[in-house]
Amino acid sequence: MKQYLKHDEWKIIEEGFHKKHNRITESVFSIGNGRMGQRANFEEQYSGDSLQGNYIAGVYYPDKTRVGWWKNGYPEYFAKVLNAVNWIGIDIKINNDELDLHQCKISDFRRVLDMKKGILSRSFTAKLKNGIKVKVKTVRFCSIVDDETAAIRYSITLLNKKAKLEIKPYLDFDVINEDANYDEKFWEEVNRMTGKRSGYVTAKTKKLNFHVCSGMQIRIDHNGKTSKNPFSSTEKNKYVAQTAKLKAKKRDEITIFKYVANLSSENHPKTAMLKICKKVLKQATQKGFDQLLDEQKIAWGAKWKESDITIEGDVAAQQGIRFNIFQLNQTYTGEDERLNIGPKGFTGEKYGGSTYWDTEAYCFPFYLSSAEPRVARNLLIYRYKHLPKAIENANKLGFNSGAALYPMVTMNGEECHNEWEITFEEIHRNGAIAFAIYDYIRYTGDKDYLSQYGLPVLIAIARFWAQRVNFSNEKNKFVLLGVTGPNEYENNVNNNWYTLYIAKWCLEYARDAVHYVRKTAPERYAAISAKYHFNDRAEIRRWNKVSRNLYFPENKDLGIFLQQDGFLDKEQKLAKDIPEEQTPIWQNWSWDRILRSVYIKQADVLQGLYLFEDHFDEVTVKRNFDYYEPRTVHESSLSPCVHVIHAARLGYEKKAYELYLRTSRLDLDDYNNDTEDGCHITSMGGTWMSVIKGFGGMRVRRDHLYFSPLLPRQWKSLTFKIRFRENLLSVRIGPTEAEIFNHSKGDIKIYVHNKPRIIQGKQSQTVSYKPKRQPIAT
Repeated sequence: MKQYLKHDEWKIIEEGFHKKHNRITESVFSIGNGRMGQRANFEEQYSGDSLQGNYIAGVYYPDKTRVGWWKNGYPEYFAKVLNAVNWIGIDIKINNDELDLHQCKISDFRRVLDMKKGILSRSFTAKLKNGIKVKVKTVRFCSIVDDETAAIRYSITLLNKKAKLEIKPYLDFDVINEDANYDEKFWEEVNRMTGKRSGYVTAKTKKLNFHVCSGMQIRIDHNGKTSKNPFSSTEKNKYVAQTAKLKAKKRDEITIFKYVANLSSENHPKTAMLKICKKVLKQATQKGFDQLLDEQKIAWGAKWKESDITIEGDVAAQQGIRFNIFQLNQTYTGEDERLNIGPKGFTGEKYGGSTYWDTEAYCFPFYLSSAEPRVARNLLIYRYKHLPKAIENANKLGFNSGAALYPMVTMNGEECHNEWEITFEEIHRNGAIAFAIYDYIRYTGDKDYLSQYGLPVLIAIARFWAQRVNFSNEKNKFVLLGVTGPNEYENNVNNNWYTLYIAKWCLEYARDAVHYVRKTAPERYAAISAKYHFNDRAEIRRWNKVSRNLYFPENKDLGIFLQQDGFLDKEQKLAKDIPEEQTPIWQNWSWDRILRSVYIKQADVLQGLYLFEDHFDEVTVKRNFDYYEPRTVHESSLSPCVHVIHAARLGYEKKAYELYLRTSRLDLDDYNNDTEDGCHITSMGGTWMSVIKGFGGMRVRRDHLYFSPLLPRQWKSLTFKIRFRENLLSVRIGPTEAEIFNHSKGDIKIYVHNKPRIIQGKQSQTVSYKPKRQPIAT
């Protein structure tokens, strides 16, 4: 764990340049707007360790899978979001000496991500090798108002002597991906041009022929007045630059304004992109930096008004949740149903920027509660439109009759993960898709979604489960063999409890959805049945037979559900027994040793008990939590949040708080030694859940909101807003009281610790409660 970033309620602050942590800082300070994103690389040249990263949403490359052996059904490629145009670059030479923070003597370094305003700034003093000393201040942002534009203000002040400056802003498509399987460059130039203080490059991706057009417009001020110095143009393959040379006196301030437009052929005709890029860039330039900046502040203010969470009395906890919300809001806006959420968002290359089951399992609840219903709905429609590919994926693995297996990793609906034990075995992902449909409907009340989009998906998923099981004569039950559950420190196991339980639930939910649509929308039901060749009588009979006769491993003496067959054959050690120098074990142990150990990477049985909490009494949940939590190493970013929710429900305040800090500050403090690859965006949705569903105790039951608060002793209060159906509520939780304000006109019925309350429209109500607290079992 690293703690070099300052604690602040609204800002992420690095004071002093921590070179050895630079890649981590580049990830943490990343900026984006849902359409594009940028790691916190420096504008000027930097010869030290850095991961250059600039990303355009929806643009990817199918990098051919690289393995030593092949199996039938294996994905032929691993899709990855490409490192795109380097649009931030500004080379600076002072008396022919390059400004390079790896080579200069640096002081007063300060890098700040202002989450309230969506702005990244940096300042430092540098002494170059030639003895010249300069003060530099930079500000940049990706506009969330005009989401194809970005802007930079870069100021240099000479501190000790006059000098000649050479300033070269540029656009560069000659970039690489560090994770390229064959060290290949993925961009080819289409065209380039330069104009007066401007430059444009259009490049296309190999294979899939995505086009991206990037343009820049430059202005330089000298002591606040526009410089008259001429620019010279440079053009080479995939690169354009504008160079200005000028003389400056001691204390002179030179300010470069760089306006950028990045357009994708996903949104514009390829033949018109240059023309449109010029128009977009002209509009941004006419607004000017100050107006663009003001619009950015206002727009982010509106986002925070919807989604902020306030924690009083604990700056580290407050900073953590706001950082998570900030990254979620700048990664996905819901404006484009073709887009989804990559595990690293716009902050790094790892996992290829593709869509995983993380979206439905961890991000979906955040957008359900903090944004208009269309945002979450678009995430579901994304999966609906990929249904034909999901059916095709299942067919490649030997399933038939319209069974669907949604991909573990995808860009276009096609499976593209490059690890066989996950591609073929981690089939529980199908359940997450179905559960998101259920979650959306119970939360929004939009039951029409079933007949419009949901039912075909549920039928196809149920068909998969009905075929994936096989009947065990020994057990006289249906079993699931050769699977991997959420805990990836177990591969190719039989009868993973979580996978079995979500399969059973999917079969039953699909059956109920069929009955509902058949009754309420008979014409639509007939159309679906005809299109998907659905024989409801025969297929539902099979679904019922399987769901009623599934085998579930358990140990009645311990009173727990077994993660999978044979789990108790492992040596039963606890995570606390692992020497600190051997953690994280994935970086220090062989894979063989990990697979034979009892240690759990992430919530597995507890994942199921979280999703289906109402199916089990609290005693059952407690026994399983007390058993599995001490054996969980939380080396998946998706793990701590689920344990927070359980711990808070059970009254394990200390454990809930400890794990909340881990999930909320996972990247800020680099808990798992992997933030240098990018931030854990999808787990940030889980952090939101840990606060709202954990400490806020929020649940949806029988069409009503329920709250069972537990405020950590370190906090004076917790405040958040919740959208629920047509209502907007503000909830403020104190140590023993909860105040709930109904912003809507109509009354709403809620429950606090299972006691009903009517909150009248435009009114608030204060409810006393007695929090449950108990020490965690050892």
